[in-house]
Amino acid sequence: MKGTVYLIIWLACIGLAPAAVPAFAGEYAVLDNGFRIHADRHEVTGQSIRLYDPTGTIELPAARIARFESDDAPAAPPQAQANPVEAQPVAPPAAGENPFELAHEAAAKLALPASFESLVESVMRAESALNPAAVSPKGAIGLMQLMPDTARTLNVNPKVPRENADGGARYLRDLLARYEGRPDQVLLALAAYNAGPEAVEKYHGVPPFRETHDYILRVLHGWNPAAKTPANR
Repeated sequence: MKGTVYLIIWLACIGLAPAAVPAFAGEYAVLDNGFRIHADRHEVTGQSIRLYDPTGTIELPAARIARFESDDAPAAPPQAQANPVEAQPVAPPAAGENPFELAHEAAAKLALPASFESLVESVMRAESALNPAAVSPKGAIGLMQLMPDTARTLNVNPKVPRENADGGARYLRDLLARYEGRPDQVLLALAAYNAGPEAVEKYHGVPPFRETHDYILRVLHGWNPAAKTPANR
């Protein structure tokens, strides 16, 4: 439950919160800043509300959920398929390397605060399940699921795990810098990593895509802001 505790702390710190209403299946918890979290159902337990989804449960303070809505969020818009890359080999980690070390080293190279080392790892876990050979149907490659065009912009080879981790961490750092000073900085950066900065700009915040909301929830659930080294070593 450590991830749940830190998620509660983080949401409280950035001003997210809720008023109890009856539970129903397939819903969104709408926080008072407009952010929507998808859940199968919820339960009110005293001063908290527990959200249930296929990955487990998340507990939030019950004072600041604005409302619940039925599951009717629009699907993410279709995106053009990248050139097929499935047949192109992705290099395995070198001897002595593992995804946790790569996430830690990538964050350290960028002089990111210690708390964000765990964030890089959590993004890596949400993107590829820590699989350096992962290739998505859209052509995203490796641990941090970099699209070929993004990798070229970052000047990294996405098929080399260390370069993939470095490029993804740098891209995440740039997105965090883009939204610096915003109370929902991390939410916006994660939304942009998943759906693209253009979608964040279009919707003036986290876009109303279920995939993006579920992605943000997974990353936050796995992020330990107090960690000084990658979690789950």
